[in-house]
Parts: sequence; C-alpha cells; structure tokens
Amino acid sequence: MLGSLKVLFDTVRSGGAAEASRSDGVQEAVAALLVKAAQLDGAFGADERRAIEVLLASRFGCAPDEAGQKVDGAIKDLESSVDFYGFTRVIRDEFDHDQRVELMEMLWEVAYADGVLHDYEASLMRRVTGLIYVTDQESGAARKRVMQKLGLAE
Repeated sequence: MLGSLKVLFDTVRSGGAAEASRSDGVQEAVAALLVKAAQLDGAFGADERRAIEVLLASRFGCAPDEAGQKVDGAIKDLESSVDFYGFTRVIRDEFDHDQRVELMEMLWEVAYADGVLHDYEASLMRRVTGLIYVTDQESGAARKRVMQKLGLAE
C-alpha cells in the first residue's frame, strides 16, 4: 500500500513521469522476453525479428522503427543480464491476467515465427508460464490460437 501511495505521489509530483517510466519498463521487459524466445534456438533470424517488431508495434502502438529500437535495446539488456526472471517479475507486477495470457500468445508467435518449435523454446514457454502466473491450459490455448493463425499443423 505504501508503495502504491509513493507511485501516486511520484506521478503527481513529476507530472506523469513515473507512469511513463513504468510503461517503458514494461515495454523493455516484453521486448526482452520476446527476443529471448527468438534467440533460444541458436538462430535469431530476420523472420523472428520482424515478428517481434510487428508484435511490439501492435501491442504498444509504436512506429516500426521504434519497435526496432526496442528489439536492439532488448538484445543489449539480455547480453548484460544473467537471467530473465527480473523481466517476468515486471510483467507479473504490471500486467493483469488477460494481458499476461496475451503475452504468452506473443511468445508463442515468436517461437513459431520460423515454423518450428525448438525444445529450448518450449522449455522457456513452460518456465515463463509459471513465472507470470498463467496456467498451462491457458498457455496451451494461446499456442493453439497462434498455430491456427500461422497456418501450422498441430
């Protein structure tokens, strides 16, 4: 509760800068998780990068070049990060349940951007599902929606 009051006072005092900073943190966390999913199979290709940029532009209403900058920033963040748990904590704290399910759908879309699900990508999905408090059933349903959207057979 005290944390919420501090955020409220910071937002009022800074004219919304705290809210913008929190929004930037969420966007960075989402971008980092999407890039992590794309990198796990050892080949971060143009198809995966394009899928991430489209997803970021669509989700956050930004221009394609800004989405590209977010991807570049996420790559740098992941290079200097030992794990991705900090990113999932941001998502868990800032997204409501439906938004977290939507993120799982975005992650599945990146994992299937090259048409194949690698074992490491599947492992990441299972870990992220638990870390952001999405059920296996909800993640599975998100996966099926993505496969149908991309025209992939189950």
